[in-house]
Amino acid sequence: MPAKPGGLRFFAVFKIHEFSSASGELSSVHLRVDGKLLRIVSPDGDWLLPEGALRAVLSKFGAPFDDTAPISTIASLKLPDGELLHHVRHLAGYDVIGRDYIVYEHPELEALCALAATVAAALLHLGRAGARSR
Repeated sequence: MPAKPGGLRFFAVFKIHEFSSASGELSSVHLRVDGKLLRIVSPDGDWLLPEGALRAVLSKFGAPFDDTAPISTIASLKLPDGELLHHVRHLAGYDVIGRDYIVYEHPELEALCALAATVAAALLHLGRAGARSR
């Protein structure tokens, strides 16, 4: 995975998406490691994600990561079991504004990437659904 000059920057709270709320305020969706699980945090609340949720979302919505694509690594998060999560920005030649992607690396699997907005929406759904079922 390409890194910014100076190496990767790891964070304890990892922003995966940013959007304008209905009131016009800038809002963010974050992931946070909580023991061996992940917790998704949004302005509406926070929810513990089921084990394997991140891998399932990236397997469903992601594609193999093209490590030759010109990207900027925004942040990285170390996950339990040796996994890594990266927030990257890609500016294609035809885009005016870069697009944010989430890249998931597992030691034994091919790296996967998906649009950050898609990953955030899917994880928020899983977090909320899991809370309702408990």
